[in-house]
Amino acid sequence: MAQEHHQFLVPLIGAGIWFGGLLAMIITWAAQGRPHYTSQDDSIPFISDIAADILKPLFIPVCVITASSFVLSFAMERRLRHVGRMPCNMRRREKVFAWLAICGALLGGVGLILLSIFDTKRHNKLHRVFLLIFVLGVALSAIFSVLEFRWLNKHYTYFPRLRRSYIAKTIIVFILIILAIAFGVTLGTRNNAAAVLEWVVAFGFTFYVLTFVYDLRLVWSQWVDQDSRSGSHDLVLMPEKRY
Repeated sequence: MAQEHHQFLVPLIGAGIWFGGLLAMIITWAAQGRPHYTSQDDSIPFISDIAADILKPLFIPVCVITASSFVLSFAMERRLRHVGRMPCNMRRREKVFAWLAICGALLGGVGLILLSIFDTKRHNKLHRVFLLIFVLGVALSAIFSVLEFRWLNKHYTYFPRLRRSYIAKTIIVFILIILAIAFGVTLGTRNNAAAVLEWVVAFGFTFYVLTFVYDLRLVWSQWVDQDSRSGSHDLVLMPEKRY
């Protein structure tokens, strides 16, 4: 049980490394005198323009760690529901949505890793395909995750708190999808605007990952509350039904 108290560190580390990596790229670009990269079309570089240059050795591990923590966050929530430490899946459809959310996260994670390897300077078409896969995977993970929450066991003590997290997920992903569509529309015609939108979406992804910190932190909160009341460290809400 002790390790479950610290599972929230996985998305926290992933979000921190992702945000820090993006920030390091911007700072490096500005510190170098705002150079014009080989793959760059306008005055503002895309993330991929900087990542395809000298910072590629930084960008790849950043994407690998972020993708891994993202997928693990979904997997840990699934496990905690299975053992009854978070609201469990009472019907088959919730479990199906949970696994579809994990598949979406896995798809997005693979897309993120591959787009960092196949950079825009050397593999422009592949890079854009993997970028689309990343965005699609993240969107699907959010949609199925929210659908799963819709039918979860509402007798969970911390259900109102968990609802806040899923409302936040819905709002964040909705905004990111709108911005991603705007990015696609402006790409190739108004590249400066498209570049700004890409940076905003990338930084916004940090907040989506952080919602899982909140979810997993609730396991620690309920453990502390129960421990203070009963002195017991064993917390099981309700075992998940087997189908």
